[in-house]
Amino acid sequence: MILGVGTDLCNIERIERTLARFGDRFRNRVFTPEEQRRAERRKDVAGTYAKRWAAKEACSKALGSGLAMGIAWKDMAVTNLPSGQPVMQVTGWAADRLAAMTPPGYRALIHVSLTDDHPWAQAVVVIEALPLPPDRDRERPAAAGRSA
Repeated sequence: MILGVGTDLCNIERIERTLARFGDRFRNRVFTPEEQRRAERRKDVAGTYAKRWAAKEACSKALGSGLAMGIAWKDMAVTNLPSGQPVMQVTGWAADRLAAMTPPGYRALIHVSLTDDHPWAQAVVVIEALPLPPDRDRERPAAAGRSA
C-alpha cells in the first residue's frame, strides 16, 4: 500500500548561487558528508546538490509533515546503490515519522527517482508499506515439554 507521495522541482541555478554565496555553511547545514563527497566528485556539482535538495523536499512531503514539522535536512540523505540507483535513508525525526505512519505488520520502503534537465532538477518520492513475512514461530505450536 502507498503511505505517501511527494515531488519537488528545484532550480539548479538557484542552488548554484546559494553554493557560491554560502559555501560550506549551506553544504554542512543541508547535506550529509556522504552526499557532499558524491556531489563534489561530479562534473555538475550544483545539479547533483539540486537533485538531492529536491529529494529531501519530496521526502518531507511524502512523510506528510514537511520541513516545518521538525524534520532536519540531514534526517534525510540520498545515497546510491552500486548500480547508481538513488536510495533515501532517514534518521532522527524523519525515521520516527516514518515508523509512526507505517501500519503494524508492515515495513516501509522509500522509493526515490531523480532527474534533471538544466535548469531544473526534479525528485519524486513514494513511500510504500510492504507486509512483513509471517513469523514462522507464531504459526507453529510451541514444542511440548518432556516430563521425566
